[in-house]
Amino acid sequence: MLDFNNTQLAFSSKSDNELKMVYVLFLAMKNRGVVSLAKGLTGFTERIGLPVGWAVKPTLYRHFVGGETLDECKLVIKKLKEYNIYSVPDYSAEGGGKLQDIQEAFNETKKAIDLAVKEPSIAYAVFKPSALIAGEVLQKLSTENPTLGEVEKEEYGNFRSRVLSLCETAHNSGVKIMIDAEHFAFQKYVDAIAEEAMGLYNKNSAIVFHTLQMYRTDRLDYLKELHKKAKERGYVPGIKFVRGAYMEQERQRAYELGYQDPIHPNKNATDRSYDDGLQYVMDNLKEFELFSGTHNYESNQLLARLIDEKGVERGDKRIFFSQLYGMSDNISFTLASEGYNVCKYLPYAPVNKVLPYLLRRAEENTSVAGQTNRELSLIKSELERRKTVNVK
Repeated sequence: MLDFNNTQLAFSSKSDNELKMVYVLFLAMKNRGVVSLAKGLTGFTERIGLPVGWAVKPTLYRHFVGGETLDECKLVIKKLKEYNIYSVPDYSAEGGGKLQDIQEAFNETKKAIDLAVKEPSIAYAVFKPSALIAGEVLQKLSTENPTLGEVEKEEYGNFRSRVLSLCETAHNSGVKIMIDAEHFAFQKYVDAIAEEAMGLYNKNSAIVFHTLQMYRTDRLDYLKELHKKAKERGYVPGIKFVRGAYMEQERQRAYELGYQDPIHPNKNATDRSYDDGLQYVMDNLKEFELFSGTHNYESNQLLARLIDEKGVERGDKRIFFSQLYGMSDNISFTLASEGYNVCKYLPYAPVNKVLPYLLRRAEENTSVAGQTNRELSLIKSELERRKTVNVK
């Protein structure tokens, strides 16, 4: 069994001062009051036009973000590769929806594809579908009996064209590309376009990867149905598993609109769903490629065990593990040291545009107390280990 508690290995890339800074950061994120205050102050200062980058950049930003631009990310990408860890640059600007924002997100994804051609340490490009569509078109489509005006119909067509254009560029460049998941209400429109793209560009191997949020009660059945469709239509589905990112909003929306809650009732059910998905793909690996994005010990142990039990090479490029940059280095560095393919999701964007992402990351760490406590415990153990070594 893999040992995810080897702190010397997990934090081998960080100096004592860096570790102490990260410890203070996670300690702050553990406090709901501090996180809520930071969020409120950030919103207030933005409304009155005061810059907040000076406070965020050396703290949250530095730890969870690769840089303001792809060029700035190159230093992090290079450093991670020294430890046999690949990168997935993710343009994480949020709050757009205007044509200028859409064009920017589209252009940044193309730049990431171009950089991946030159940098083999970049394993995938990625984009968020809702960043590529203007206005409220996806939201409107999610309502009962939606009616789109001519301009909105045209914009939905533009959305489809943008997604397929990025997938085609990735295919022509030999770069794998992931389509992130969205809210339940309009995920079916993303499903349809993702399936269309896989049918076009995944004939011999997976170029396009579709993201399944396994906290949804329907995703395991969807995976099996997708497998059936792919065999009939002759393509290799690329599957990215995550647990899910919008649980509270999904439950609230289901309650307000009176439809059945689409999310598993508890964490145990979600964990089973995720692990059942891993098992299904690994049982049918000749017809899939897999990206497993999780910080869960048991799921990572399971996938590593399945790889070995089924006689698959640990470095087989059909399978990647992944964790977020700035989190669970004990998992990433351990898996990489054992020869498995591992990558870090590497967010980047200007400070003001990535603030919503950073604040959400802080809130998630606050709500998942076990995650934050685990990070703190590991860092504390490593600092104490280093102190003992230095004394000797």
